[in-house]
Amino acid sequence: MSKNQHIVPHGDQWAVKGAGNSRATSLHITQQGAIDAGRQIAQNQQGELLIHGRNGQIREKNSYGNDPFPPKG
Repeated sequence: MSKNQHIVPHGDQWAVKGAGNSRATSLHITQQGAIDAGRQIAQNQQGELLIHGRNGQIREKNSYGNDPFPPKG
């Protein structure tokens, strides 16, 4: 089962949180550190990585699952 991984601000750090989880999987000093950790988890679980900015809005999204090719639409 794939679970989306979110990179979100956590105080003055950055957290990797699985979708639906109340607790962070890991905390990182830099956003890039959190992105690297979250990408590894998303690839292992064949899920998506959603990167949020400091304002909480999603600024980037990467999928590592079974995407249809060519994309629909």
